[in-house]
Amino acid sequence: MKLIDFDGLFDEKLTQYMSENKNKHNEKEWEDIIPKLYKKFGDTRIAKIGCTPKEYYANMSTEELVSTLKGHLEQAVPVPEFLCAELENRKDSAALLPLLETDDTETASYAINLIGEDSRAFATYFSILETLRFDEEIRSDVADLLRTHADEVLPQAIALYEKGLAKEYMLEILSRVKAREEKVYDILLSAFLNAEDTSRTAGYLAAYGDERALKPLLKKIEDRSIGFVEFQELKYAIEALGGEYNEPRDFSADKDYLAVEAAGLRANEDEGLQS
Repeated sequence: MKLIDFDGLFDEKLTQYMSENKNKHNEKEWEDIIPKLYKKFGDTRIAKIGCTPKEYYANMSTEELVSTLKGHLEQAVPVPEFLCAELENRKDSAALLPLLETDDTETASYAINLIGEDSRAFATYFSILETLRFDEEIRSDVADLLRTHADEVLPQAIALYEKGLAKEYMLEILSRVKAREEKVYDILLSAFLNAEDTSRTAGYLAAYGDERALKPLLKKIEDRSIGFVEFQELKYAIEALGGEYNEPRDFSADKDYLAVEAAGLRANEDEGLQS
């Protein structure tokens, strides 16, 4: 299938338009105008194809749309927003799932953005987390989607965690479970008690919201060996669960504390110079 570079065609028209109107708008105004021109371009009839960009994709089958998207990515031809919009309108995630079988990060990213929270993709999303096929950004995107459906994917998250796979991501998902499950609390508490640095695991207990976690959190925050960042995360978790910890602590020798203080001083100095 021959690919049409609609973005390239738009850029040509935009360059001409901006040249003809260069003295009519400032940079900020152009930032607002260009997206409107692009939207209008989608409804503009292109003589050589006999239809508008939107109509061009609307006339394709879903399979042809997916194939076209894949072609754009493989041949490094810019993917028009009109193509993605038409795929979104079809709401056919099953047709997009094969794109997740690739090892190409860009292709996977497009597929995930188009599929979104469709439950038919959850098994594949877990596979991505389990096999570490993609970079951190892709895995984080997938974990975010699963996290919003934590109760729905609870069995899979527990199973993967108990296998020792993608444990940090599974903790993130489990911490968002709304149902009160003893198994979930036990996993989150165990992860907290066995962590060398509780900065993240304290947050998972806070997110889950079981007040029983206050006792181990308050015990840990009394540990004088913890650093400033870990202390702050523990304090946040305690307060999120309805507790409080107000005992003064001295972190004047802590490098993270010193960095925060230095950043605050610089910000105040910059603010003073601007006023």
